[in-house]
Amino acid sequence: MVKLIHSMIRVLDEAQSVTFYEKALGLTIADRLKFPDFTLVYLKNAASGFELELTINNGTSEPYDLGNGYGHLAVSVSDLNAEHGRLKDNGFNPGDLVEFAPNGERIARFFFLSDPDGYKIEFLERSGRFS
Repeated sequence: MVKLIHSMIRVLDEAQSVTFYEKALGLTIADRLKFPDFTLVYLKNAASGFELELTINNGTSEPYDLGNGYGHLAVSVSDLNAEHGRLKDNGFNPGDLVEFAPNGERIARFFFLSDPDGYKIEFLERSGRFS
């Protein structure tokens, strides 16, 4: 059986991205590997062994084209309203709270937040399949 261990995204500004993920998601640096052409920064928290790998390519100054294949990262939180408010209070710009109930039965409550490079993060309330 496979075990998911990390997902990688390319970012322009290491410090800006590390600060964003620390303040927005509570992720801290688990490891940092510097190579001649790029740096890898692994972020995680105590809630999961899964890591977010930030790749910083030396000499890149233009924003990355996120293309039309990338969707989003997803995290779950116990109190969606409180998390939304905390992010707003900390100067982030979370999207509107959404209650997804296409047939009258609620499937999920969520909102989206974009990181400094435009990657979307979905914040889901812990319930149902998202517990």
